Amino acid sequence: MKESVRELMQRFNLEPLENNLFRGQSEANGQRSIFGGLVAGQALLAASMTVPEDRPVHSLHAYFLRPGDIRRPVIYDVDRIRDGRSFTTRRVNAIQHGRPIFSLSTSFQVEEEGARHQTPMPEVPAPEELESDESARLAMAERIPKQFRDDFLRERPLTFRPVTPRNVFEPESREPLKQFWFKVADQVEADRMTHRALLAYCSDFGFMGTAMQPHGMTFWQGNMQCASLDHAMWFYDDFRIDDWLLYHCESPGAAGARGLTFGHIYRRDGVLVASVAQEGLMRLRPGEEPV
Repeated sequence: MKESVRELMQRFNLEPLENNLFRGQSEANGQRSIFGGLVAGQALLAASMTVPEDRPVHSLHAYFLRPGDIRRPVIYDVDRIRDGRSFTTRRVNAIQHGRPIFSLSTSFQVEEEGARHQTPMPEVPAPEELESDESARLAMAERIPKQFRDDFLRERPLTFRPVTPRNVFEPESREPLKQFWFKVADQVEADRMTHRALLAYCSDFGFMGTAMQPHGMTFWQGNMQCASLDHAMWFYDDFRIDDWLLYHCESPGAAGARGLTFGHIYRRDGVLVASVAQEGLMRLRPGEEPV
């Protein structure tokens, strides 16, 4: 197993501390705060550890409250709100330095049959026909400031294949639509719930940038302040996180320095496995020039 994937799986091996209390390790990712998808995935996994295995998660709704400290682990406090005959509900607070940094509500359901329909998967090239993000990162490495270059080029646990690549250093204005294939970069031996927690982790990558595209904005601008504000997911079908999945992202609007994005995640066979929604902060700092 690749070292980066091994480290990722260690972060999704939560430590039980007490009844309803769990500890997860953070990661040094080149950012000043913990990646939001990691906290979302760990919080979802912590909630599932208080739920019977025959009740898979079907939805989550969360708010990012404070930046997370990458130097400290995160404590997950699970509140067992309801255990019904069909549905189980949990609330989770992610805590650092005695204060919540993230709050999640999530629901689990006994599996049952019912009506089915879905939005068809868009017609896009197969991942094997597209350039990997790793090749693109290597091509632009010289443009990364030296203090960030090692983190930018480090081996990553995920691999991406964008359908329409974008040069983040010369961003042209384009429609608020982004499509890319992704997967964990090595084989994952884990239960179904861990695969879903890992999908929550993956769902925060490259997502908010969709709303920035019409404005020629990128995360690399020195005068740009970005942060995930809230996040929601709905799960429909099983999948493997180490098989290619297509992320189709669209932004219906932006206002008040906030951008809203919706997404659908498909298996290679066209089955819709999850839908995602997120609003993010995309604030240009006044008086500062982009770098």
